[in-house]
Amino acid sequence: MIRAFVAISLPDDVRALLAVQQFLTPLPRKVEPSLLHLTLAFLGEVSGEVLEAAHDRFATLRVPGFSVRLRGFGLFGGERPRAFWAGVEPSEPLACLQGKVAQAARQAGCKVEARRFVPHVTLGRFPPPGRTQTMRLERAVVDGAGFVAGPWDVTDFCLLQSHPGPKGPRYDELARYPLS
Repeated sequence: MIRAFVAISLPDDVRALLAVQQFLTPLPRKVEPSLLHLTLAFLGEVSGEVLEAAHDRFATLRVPGFSVRLRGFGLFGGERPRAFWAGVEPSEPLACLQGKVAQAARQAGCKVEARRFVPHVTLGRFPPPGRTQTMRLERAVVDGAGFVAGPWDVTDFCLLQSHPGPKGPRYDELARYPLS
């Protein structure tokens, strides 16, 4: 079984801006800046056969390139946050690409969750912190309301394999798909 997901890579200048924000934010545990990405669909644990079928479907997608911009920060987890992220400005082309990727993955046999797409770049993942740390993270979201990175041109997306580890995951690019 292969743990895989589909994502958009970030340009180096955007990655550098996000690394500065990680430094300035009291994150209990940061995502390694080299691993930052914008997830389109998490495929989960899939067989090589299903992954090959998904790859074949992704390779046939025809979507025009577009621009995307990051804006502001947020937390996932409500009163017990577990992730800190940079938001993505609303983008119809991004939503269209994500919908086509998710549909292609499902048609190939992947169990992609059917929840609302909230485009973001995860900057930190952590067990729910205590009340004081939670308040610091909430303050960072408010203070970062004016944060902007980009825009940049999205010209492709990629299929990645995730290798979980005690010091965080490692990703291997399996395939890259150009946008038209």
